[in-house]
Amino acid sequence: MNLILAYVGVALMIGLAGIGSAYGVTIAGNAAVGALKKDGTKFGNFLVLTAMPGTQGLYGFAGYFMFQTIFGVLTPDISLFQASAVLGAGLALGLVGLFSSIRQGQVCANGIAAIGSGHDVFSNTLILAVFPELYAIVALAATFLIGSAIVA
Repeated sequence: MNLILAYVGVALMIGLAGIGSAYGVTIAGNAAVGALKKDGTKFGNFLVLTAMPGTQGLYGFAGYFMFQTIFGVLTPDISLFQASAVLGAGLALGLVGLFSSIRQGQVCANGIAAIGSGHDVFSNTLILAVFPELYAIVALAATFLIGSAIVA
């Protein structure tokens, strides 16, 4: 039963972060398609900005990888305390990944629209798009710390 609880955490971690990334890249991708109608020469910039919100889904997978491979707690012998920690980390990383990637997609979409309108804001957009990502990185770091604490 404890292992099931832990895998619910893993499912939330991967699922929510992945859903957020799918939404984020779709938001930016839709803006890119619209902007390409105005300026087809900026596809490389649009591609980079569209891909940015996809990283949070990777962080969800990295969290699972940590619990499975690095910490090795996802076994039939997992304790209720360890399983609860995996569930909590999964919920935290999943939710932060979900919302940060959607918001990052919105920042990127606005930059894409501005670039499509002739403004030179690619570098500025990259810088501003990093801010929502930082919270996903913090959530991944917290997941690592939680994993470190439950195997000690």
